[in-house]
Amino acid sequence: MTSSSWQNAKRILAVRLDNMGDVVMTGPALRAVKETLPGAHLTLLASPAGAKTAPLLPWVDEVIPWRTLWQDLGRLDFDPQRELDFIDLLRRGHFDAAIIFTSFKQTPHPAAYACYLAGIPLRAGESKEWGGGVLSHEVAPLPDAAHQVERNLHLVESVGFHARDRQLEVSISSEAKENARSLLNEPYLLLNPWTSCPSRNYDVYRFADAALTLSVETALPVAITGVEGDRERSQPLFDALGARARDLMGKTDLPTLTALVKDAALVLTPNTSVMHLADATRTPLVVLFAGTELPRQWQPRATRFRLLHRVTSCRPCYAFECPYNLECLDIPPHEVVASGLALLKEVPA
Repeated sequence: MTSSSWQNAKRILAVRLDNMGDVVMTGPALRAVKETLPGAHLTLLASPAGAKTAPLLPWVDEVIPWRTLWQDLGRLDFDPQRELDFIDLLRRGHFDAAIIFTSFKQTPHPAAYACYLAGIPLRAGESKEWGGGVLSHEVAPLPDAAHQVERNLHLVESVGFHARDRQLEVSISSEAKENARSLLNEPYLLLNPWTSCPSRNYDVYRFADAALTLSVETALPVAITGVEGDRERSQPLFDALGARARDLMGKTDLPTLTALVKDAALVLTPNTSVMHLADATRTPLVVLFAGTELPRQWQPRATRFRLLHRVTSCRPCYAFECPYNLECLDIPPHEVVASGLALLKEVPA
């Protein structure tokens, strides 16, 4: 380690307050922390959605779900007592160190300030700006185009942790495997059609066309995953696939979904958390990658994949809504089919 203080840390707080996929991508960095200091207690502070990934990350000893004010999208009202309670919660954790993971466009300083007020002596984060000294270890970030997994690893390596493996990894419990088999006990393709970000969603009718053709060509049914709230907008998929569809909407928790992703012959998905789960489980996948981000920042690195997109002048936009009719996802179904079939030919039976 770079200092005896980090070397002696017994209780470490890892902060990653975005969505599930973002937390999955901290896995290699969390693994490096735990393998370097196997006796340390590692707590994950995550958003309510991100906290659901904890069962997949065997290096995490404890998880704190919290919706923080600085990353709120309008759900939280003005409540100073809530913020004081949050700082008190961190103080009661008696943490020796906090590692604050962020994307290239985020600042670590609000989280660092909360940790400072909670009395956490070691606070590391990647910063592009001066934050008033609330980071005890202010790490110069990698270039913006760096992959997020490497960004996370860069942070922990900068304070002395050692990474044995730089690839994504998830743990799937026997219970999750059994739950997956109880839902689907036959070979299948897996279609995850939706993200929470409208500007990343591929046209549902094109998805239906591609999924049907792949099902016919491979003689495999199509498992359709998602939350129950997506059912109405998914109806074109069920209408097109008919008896070839396997309806799993609203029937899986995250560990069960991960087990289903692992056992799929092929995954079709936009750039969302399922993309990262497929990378972590080494499942071949076709990604309909919207122009919201640069592919090299987030794309799979360990599994076989095809990333389909159109280069547009507005890319990357980082926008929640698209004003240009999703030109970056103007991908005909036959390209999706060709990519899927090519992947299936590459993967040993």
